[in-house]
Amino acid sequence: MTGSDLQTDAKIAAYRAEMRAVGRTQRLAGFGLVLLGAILVWGGTQAGGLAEIVQMAGYGALAAGWALMLAAIFLRTRHHRRRMAELSEGGR
Repeated sequence: MTGSDLQTDAKIAAYRAEMRAVGRTQRLAGFGLVLLGAILVWGGTQAGGLAEIVQMAGYGALAAGWALMLAAIFLRTRHHRRRMAELSEGGR
């Protein structure tokens, strides 16, 4: 979708769909890692002798998951800025 003016509801809906697709893989992977990390941290208290290792793996998964979520936010913001610059150049 290049050079559109976002004046109609259909164009706005298409742009929203485009924005949802940007960084989707990173967002889903990050969300999955955050859930896994939370489960590991919570379950680490009941892991017996491996409690420390399980909790550290959980904290690592949490950190990696949040890093992926932040990367997805960065990608979407960069894509949005680029698209808005295209629109402002096309309207001149």
